[in-house]
Amino acid sequence: MTGLEDRIAMADANTQRLDEWFARLERMPVPEGFRVEIVGGNVHMTPQRDTHWCIIRRIVRPIEDRFGMDVRVFSDVRIDFPGHENGFCPDVAKLSDSAKKDDEGRWRYQDVEFVAEVISEGTAANDYGPKKTAYAVAEVPVYVIADPYQGRCYVHTEPKDGDYLSRKRVDFGTDIDLTATVVGLTLKTDDFPRD
Repeated sequence: MTGLEDRIAMADANTQRLDEWFARLERMPVPEGFRVEIVGGNVHMTPQRDTHWCIIRRIVRPIEDRFGMDVRVFSDVRIDFPGHENGFCPDVAKLSDSAKKDDEGRWRYQDVEFVAEVISEGTAANDYGPKKTAYAVAEVPVYVIADPYQGRCYVHTEPKDGDYLSRKRVDFGTDIDLTATVVGLTLKTDDFPRD
């Protein structure tokens, strides 16, 4: 097998295992209000707090205002990302206008233009670590981490070679200028609640 064939076979095996995991999880009695995702082959269940949801809404709203109600922006929808068994359900994911589902009926990571994750205590290490790496490998142009515990956001842009070349720290209360990115808007953070 060539290197490309090996990678394709590994991606197919990862997708099959993720499908099996998510099928099992759908049959389990997952409590309402919990988000389930698989990061590096590990299952994580996180309760959604009101602070979490409030920040998500304050990110989604300006995206809808900028692109209209038909924009492909999702919260907690499975998208498989590069790496070992990464079935993420981003807090916010904006897809390109030309995005189409794959043969299995899932959105493709190649069409993701923007991701935002809101930190939860139990899974913060994922958002700052393996998920950030997977988003960079997938070449997601803009990745924003909103951390209500620290009262700040981290804006990652310019993905290259599995990392982001640019990282900017923005304290809550300061606008996040994304006008020079594919998102083309400014996110206001003055109403982002803190934990």
